[in-house]
Amino acid sequence: MALKNDAALRERGNRVIPGGMYGHLSVHKHVPKNYPQYFSRAEGCRLWDVDGNEYIDFLCAFGPMIAGYGNPRIRAAADAQRDQMDTGGGPAPVMIDLAEHMVHQVSHADWALFGKNGNDATTVCNMVARAQNGKRKILVGSHAYHGAQPWCNHMSPGIPAEEQVHYPTFVYNDVESLTAAAEAVAGDLAGILVSTFKHDVGYPGELVDPAFARAVRQICDAEDAALIVDDVRGGLRLTLDASWTAHGVQVDLSGWGKAMGNGEPIAAILGSERYRDAAASIFATGSFWFQAAPMSAALETLQLLEELDAPKRMRAVGQLLRDGLEDQAKRHGHALQQSGPAEMPNLMFEDDDRQRSKGLSFCEHALNNGVYLNPYHNLFMSVAHTERDIDQALEATNRAFQALT
Repeated sequence: MALKNDAALRERGNRVIPGGMYGHLSVHKHVPKNYPQYFSRAEGCRLWDVDGNEYIDFLCAFGPMIAGYGNPRIRAAADAQRDQMDTGGGPAPVMIDLAEHMVHQVSHADWALFGKNGNDATTVCNMVARAQNGKRKILVGSHAYHGAQPWCNHMSPGIPAEEQVHYPTFVYNDVESLTAAAEAVAGDLAGILVSTFKHDVGYPGELVDPAFARAVRQICDAEDAALIVDDVRGGLRLTLDASWTAHGVQVDLSGWGKAMGNGEPIAAILGSERYRDAAASIFATGSFWFQAAPMSAALETLQLLEELDAPKRMRAVGQLLRDGLEDQAKRHGHALQQSGPAEMPNLMFEDDDRQRSKGLSFCEHALNNGVYLNPYHNLFMSVAHTERDIDQALEATNRAFQALT
């Protein structure tokens, strides 16, 4: 697959961007070399790179796209607000509309604050938890990703170990590990921060054990600590409520982002009444945190997802993809390891080596046949994916399995 225009852009980028690209969108380190770095167009669940190649996209911009790229209804809502005012001397009334909608939609929530990125949301949740009880320690899952700020970034140089001294770790779904971590900081526990489910990059996905969720709640109650759920990645795909509510566990604080605005930059912090005064006491802000157009997009996105019963719809098409891949793998003699929820599937090979060479090769063959996957990161479904898209994608992945054989 020729990527002539992409190669020219990479050459230009290398001159002015350290490393050629940065962060999670860099293809230099994480995927095969023929993955395109630059794209020219996106519509529905399709991407076109700068060389004109078309792909059915199962990364959804690493989660933000949930209702289809360029969804006309959401775009119209954002543009209408942008025509009136986006960033101004204060927020537009839509900020109250969005807060009211989220408080109504999410059962644990009595108030809302807004930011730009998921890391804004998780960071503010931590601040509110500490402001509430004056304690310092926040327990986090080992290998869990809660953003790239120094307190939660274990992957990067340039971060002193002291940045994370107040964030002891536990093993997700391991009650014994969780209990030991909590006992080690008894009397100084401000909160426990948990992912929707275990979705650590490079590892199989693991749904939360309801017994583990209940244990987190019990420890937080005993220590007067906040139960914080990071719903940035899983929020709105698994359920339109906070993710652990389905397991009978009500959280205190939740962080939202990614899919909230279907690509418009917005995040949210939701909390229960008990934490209202603490949330009012902290100082957390940003020049663009009050943009009205992303808030309008978020409000329209939430309404659309509710109308479509979006989690059910994404679960159905995700299961079609999962079942088709499983059947193809067996027919071609491969042991496929699929994990995580169908709305956010994780695709690996059981007999792969540590470098995941088989997974890399499979994703490369799929890309050459017009399907955009990722060998390390979980995939994302959207309401723009139809049964027809899944059928077309499976035709391509069948050719990828044939090439892999």
